[in-house]
Amino acid sequence: MRKKIVAGNWKMNLDYSEGLALFSEITNMVKDEVTGKQQAVVCSPFIHLHSLVQMAKGYDKVSVGAQNAHQAESGAYTGEVSAKMLKSIGVEYVILGHSERRQYFHESNELLAKKTDTALANGLKPIFCIGETLEERNSEIHFQVIKDQLVEGLFHLSAEQFTKIVIAYEPVWAIGTGLTATADQAQEIHAFIRAEIAAKYDQQIANDTTILYGGSCNPKNAPELFAQPDIDGGLIGGASLKSRDFVDILKVFNA
Repeated sequence: MRKKIVAGNWKMNLDYSEGLALFSEITNMVKDEVTGKQQAVVCSPFIHLHSLVQMAKGYDKVSVGAQNAHQAESGAYTGEVSAKMLKSIGVEYVILGHSERRQYFHESNELLAKKTDTALANGLKPIFCIGETLEERNSEIHFQVIKDQLVEGLFHLSAEQFTKIVIAYEPVWAIGTGLTATADQAQEIHAFIRAEIAAKYDQQIANDTTILYGGSCNPKNAPELFAQPDIDGGLIGGASLKSRDFVDILKVFNA
Protein backbone atom coordinates (compact mmCIF):
# COMPACT_ATOMS: atom_id res chain seq x y z
CA MET A 1 0.00 0.00 0.00
CA ARG A 2 1.48 3.33 -1.03
CA LYS A 3 2.56 5.86 1.56
CA LYS A 4 0.29 8.76 2.44
CA ILE A 5 2.32 11.97 2.74
CA VAL A 6 1.53 15.56 3.61
CA ALA A 7 4.55 17.73 2.79
CA GLY A 8 4.81 21.32 3.96
CA ASN A 9 6.71 23.78 1.76
CA TRP A 10 7.61 26.84 3.84
CA LYS A 11 9.08 28.55 0.74
CA MET A 12 11.10 31.69 1.64
CA ASN A 13 9.38 32.34 4.96
CA LEU A 14 10.25 32.33 8.67
CA ASP A 15 13.48 33.42 10.29
CA TYR A 16 15.48 30.92 12.33
CA SER A 17 13.64 31.22 15.63
CA GLU A 18 10.22 31.37 13.95
CA GLY A 19 10.96 28.18 12.03
CA LEU A 20 12.07 26.27 15.10
CA ALA A 21 9.01 27.40 17.03
CA LEU A 22 6.64 26.29 14.27
CA PHE A 23 8.38 22.93 13.89
CA SER A 24 8.19 22.32 17.63
CA GLU A 25 4.45 22.95 17.53
CA ILE A 26 4.04 20.60 14.56
CA THR A 27 6.02 17.72 16.07
CA ASN A 28 4.17 17.87 19.38
CA MET A 29 0.77 18.05 17.67
CA VAL A 30 1.65 15.14 15.38
CA LYS A 31 2.72 13.07 18.38
CA ASP A 32 -0.54 13.78 20.19
CA GLU A 33 -3.03 13.73 17.32
CA VAL A 34 -1.86 11.66 14.34
CA THR A 35 -2.95 8.06 14.69
CA GLY A 36 -2.55 6.62 11.18
CA LYS A 37 0.49 5.65 9.12
CA GLN A 38 0.67 8.94 7.23
CA GLN A 39 3.97 10.84 7.06
CA ALA A 40 4.57 14.55 7.58
CA VAL A 41 7.46 16.05 5.62
CA VAL A 42 8.51 19.61 6.46
CA CYS A 43 10.53 21.31 3.71
CA SER A 44 12.13 24.41 5.16
CA PRO A 45 14.66 27.00 3.99
CA PHE A 46 18.27 25.84 4.25
CA ILE A 47 18.94 27.79 7.46
CA HIS A 48 16.56 25.62 9.49
CA LEU A 49 17.42 22.18 8.17
CA HIS A 50 20.14 21.02 10.54
CA SER A 51 18.19 22.04 13.61
CA LEU A 52 14.93 20.53 12.33
CA VAL A 53 16.63 17.20 11.67
CA GLN A 54 17.84 17.17 15.29
CA MET A 55 14.41 18.14 16.58
CA ALA A 56 12.72 15.43 14.50
CA LYS A 57 14.67 12.61 16.16
CA GLY A 58 12.25 10.37 17.99
CA TYR A 59 9.29 11.47 15.85
CA ASP A 60 8.92 8.70 13.29
CA LYS A 61 5.95 10.41 11.61
CA VAL A 62 7.89 13.62 10.86
CA SER A 63 10.63 13.89 8.23
CA VAL A 64 12.63 16.87 7.01
CA GLY A 65 13.10 17.95 3.41
CA ALA A 66 14.93 20.68 1.50
CA GLN A 67 13.31 22.87 -1.15
CA ASN A 68 16.05 22.50 -3.76
CA ALA A 69 19.47 20.99 -4.47
CA HIS A 70 22.09 21.61 -7.14
CA GLN A 71 22.66 19.14 -9.97
CA ALA A 72 26.45 18.94 -9.45
CA GLU A 73 28.10 16.89 -6.72
CA SER A 74 30.31 19.85 -5.77
CA GLY A 75 32.20 22.73 -7.34
CA ALA A 76 32.39 26.45 -7.94
CA TYR A 77 28.68 27.22 -7.67
CA THR A 78 28.54 30.12 -5.24
CA GLY A 79 25.36 30.21 -3.19
CA GLU A 80 24.24 26.68 -4.08
CA VAL A 81 23.76 23.62 -1.86
CA SER A 82 24.51 20.06 -2.97
CA ALA A 83 22.59 16.86 -2.35
CA LYS A 84 25.61 15.45 -0.52
CA MET A 85 25.56 18.41 1.89
CA LEU A 86 21.86 17.88 2.58
CA LYS A 87 22.31 14.16 3.15
CA SER A 88 25.25 14.80 5.49
CA ILE A 89 23.00 16.63 7.99
CA GLY A 90 20.23 14.02 7.84
CA VAL A 91 17.80 15.54 5.35
CA GLU A 92 15.58 12.82 3.85
CA TYR A 93 13.53 14.51 1.10
CA VAL A 94 14.11 17.28 -1.46
CA ILE A 95 11.57 19.17 -3.57
CA LEU A 96 12.64 19.32 -7.22
CA GLY A 97 10.99 21.16 -10.10
CA HIS A 98 8.56 23.26 -8.08
CA SER A 99 6.56 25.56 -10.35
CA GLU A 100 8.28 28.59 -8.82
CA ARG A 101 11.70 27.12 -9.62
CA ARG A 102 10.57 26.38 -13.16
CA GLN A 103 9.12 29.88 -13.60
CA TYR A 104 11.57 32.17 -11.80
CA PHE A 105 14.79 30.20 -12.23
CA HIS A 106 13.98 28.71 -15.65
CA GLU A 107 14.59 25.13 -14.58
CA SER A 108 14.06 22.82 -17.55
CA ASN A 109 13.05 19.17 -17.61
CA GLU A 110 16.60 18.33 -18.72
CA LEU A 111 18.12 20.14 -15.75
CA LEU A 112 15.64 18.52 -13.37
CA ALA A 113 16.58 15.08 -14.70
CA LYS A 114 20.17 15.82 -13.65
CA LYS A 115 19.07 17.11 -10.27
CA THR A 116 17.02 13.95 -9.75
CA ASP A 117 19.98 11.73 -10.61
CA THR A 118 22.22 13.57 -8.16
CA ALA A 119 19.62 13.53 -5.40
CA LEU A 120 19.06 9.78 -5.79
CA ALA A 121 22.81 9.09 -5.94
CA ASN A 122 23.13 10.76 -2.55
CA GLY A 123 20.25 8.92 -0.93
CA LEU A 124 17.65 11.71 -1.01
CA LYS A 125 14.00 11.08 -1.89
CA PRO A 126 12.84 13.59 -4.53
CA ILE A 127 9.40 15.15 -4.37
CA PHE A 128 9.22 15.85 -8.10
CA CYS A 129 6.74 18.56 -9.11
CA ILE A 130 4.86 18.66 -12.39
CA GLY A 131 1.89 20.67 -13.65
CA GLU A 132 0.45 22.98 -16.27
CA THR A 133 -0.16 26.71 -16.50
CA LEU A 134 -3.52 28.34 -17.21
CA GLU A 135 -2.48 29.03 -20.80
CA GLU A 136 -1.52 25.38 -21.30
CA ARG A 137 -4.80 24.15 -19.83
CA ASN A 138 -6.86 26.60 -21.90
CA SER A 139 -4.98 25.45 -25.00
CA GLU A 140 -5.88 21.85 -24.06
CA ILE A 141 -2.26 20.73 -24.14
CA HIS A 142 -2.05 20.08 -20.39
CA PHE A 143 -1.89 16.29 -20.70
CA GLN A 144 0.99 16.56 -23.16
CA VAL A 145 2.80 19.08 -20.93
CA ILE A 146 2.56 16.74 -17.96
CA LYS A 147 3.61 13.73 -20.02
CA ASP A 148 6.66 15.65 -21.31
CA GLN A 149 7.61 16.60 -17.75
CA LEU A 150 7.44 12.94 -16.74
CA VAL A 151 9.27 11.60 -19.78
CA GLU A 152 12.03 14.20 -19.85
CA GLY A 153 12.44 14.59 -16.11
CA LEU A 154 11.93 11.08 -14.71
CA PHE A 155 11.44 8.32 -17.24
CA HIS A 156 15.18 7.84 -17.82
CA LEU A 157 15.28 6.25 -14.36
CA SER A 158 15.42 2.51 -13.83
CA ALA A 159 12.40 0.88 -12.25
CA GLU A 160 14.30 0.53 -8.97
CA GLN A 161 15.28 4.20 -8.99
CA PHE A 162 11.74 5.29 -9.77
CA THR A 163 10.41 3.59 -6.64
CA LYS A 164 12.25 6.29 -4.62
CA ILE A 165 10.27 9.12 -6.31
CA VAL A 166 7.30 10.99 -4.88
CA ILE A 167 5.37 13.02 -7.47
CA ALA A 168 3.53 16.25 -6.70
CA TYR A 169 0.95 17.56 -9.18
CA GLU A 170 0.75 21.35 -9.11
CA PRO A 171 -2.04 22.90 -11.17
CA VAL A 172 -0.10 26.14 -11.66
CA TRP A 173 -3.27 27.74 -13.02
CA ALA A 174 -4.99 27.26 -9.64
CA ILE A 175 -2.26 28.74 -7.44
CA GLY A 176 -2.76 32.38 -6.52
CA THR A 177 -5.11 33.01 -9.45
CA GLY A 178 -8.46 32.85 -7.71
CA LEU A 179 -9.26 29.71 -9.67
CA THR A 180 -9.65 26.37 -7.94
CA ALA A 181 -9.15 22.84 -9.19
CA THR A 182 -12.07 20.62 -8.25
CA ALA A 183 -11.46 17.23 -6.69
CA ASP A 184 -12.58 15.64 -9.97
CA GLN A 185 -10.12 17.74 -12.00
CA ALA A 186 -7.32 16.83 -9.63
CA GLN A 187 -8.25 13.14 -9.71
CA GLU A 188 -8.31 13.16 -13.52
CA ILE A 189 -4.71 14.35 -13.69
CA HIS A 190 -3.51 12.04 -10.90
CA ALA A 191 -5.06 9.06 -12.69
CA PHE A 192 -3.39 10.16 -15.93
CA ILE A 193 -0.01 10.38 -14.20
CA ARG A 194 -0.43 6.92 -12.70
CA ALA A 195 -1.42 5.48 -16.08
CA GLU A 196 1.71 6.99 -17.68
CA ILE A 197 3.87 5.43 -14.97
CA ALA A 198 2.21 2.06 -15.55
CA ALA A 199 2.83 2.32 -19.30
CA LYS A 200 6.51 3.15 -18.75
CA TYR A 201 7.27 0.71 -15.93
CA ASP A 202 4.47 -1.58 -14.77
CA GLN A 203 1.17 -1.44 -12.93
CA GLN A 204 2.68 -2.47 -9.61
CA ILE A 205 5.17 0.40 -9.62
CA ALA A 206 2.38 2.77 -10.64
CA ASN A 207 0.17 1.50 -7.82
CA ASP A 208 3.00 2.00 -5.30
CA THR A 209 3.91 5.55 -6.38
CA THR A 210 2.79 8.31 -4.02
CA ILE A 211 1.25 11.23 -5.94
CA LEU A 212 0.54 14.42 -4.00
CA TYR A 213 -1.79 17.27 -4.86
CA GLY A 214 -0.15 20.70 -4.70
CA GLY A 215 -2.82 23.24 -5.51
CA SER A 216 -3.94 25.40 -2.58
CA CYS A 217 -4.84 22.50 -0.31
CA ASN A 218 -6.29 23.47 3.08
CA PRO A 219 -8.20 21.82 5.97
CA LYS A 220 -11.55 22.49 4.29
CA ASN A 221 -10.86 20.94 0.87
CA ALA A 222 -8.37 18.25 1.95
CA PRO A 223 -11.00 15.61 2.90
CA GLU A 224 -12.64 15.70 -0.55
CA LEU A 225 -9.29 15.78 -2.35
CA PHE A 226 -7.74 12.98 -0.30
CA ALA A 227 -10.83 10.81 -0.78
CA GLN A 228 -9.99 10.52 -4.48
CA PRO A 229 -8.47 7.12 -5.35
CA ASP A 230 -5.27 8.46 -6.89
CA ILE A 231 -4.53 11.37 -4.53
CA ASP A 232 -2.15 10.25 -1.78
CA GLY A 233 -1.67 13.50 0.13
CA GLY A 234 -0.63 17.06 -0.48
CA LEU A 235 2.24 19.43 -1.02
CA ILE A 236 1.11 22.29 1.18
CA GLY A 237 2.21 25.91 0.84
CA GLY A 238 0.50 28.62 2.88
CA ALA A 239 -1.32 26.24 5.22
CA SER A 240 1.99 24.66 6.24
CA LEU A 241 2.97 27.92 7.98
CA LYS A 242 0.16 27.39 10.50
CA SER A 243 0.67 24.37 12.74
CA ARG A 244 -3.05 23.85 13.34
CA ASP A 245 -3.93 23.91 9.64
CA PHE A 246 -1.01 21.67 8.64
CA VAL A 247 -1.74 19.03 11.26
CA ASP A 248 -5.47 19.14 10.51
CA ILE A 249 -4.66 18.35 6.88
CA LEU A 250 -2.41 15.50 8.02
CA LYS A 251 -5.18 14.17 10.27
CA VAL A 252 -7.48 13.62 7.28
CA PHE A 253 -5.70 10.25 6.96
CA ASN A 254 -6.31 9.26 10.61
CA ALA A 255 -9.49 7.37 9.76
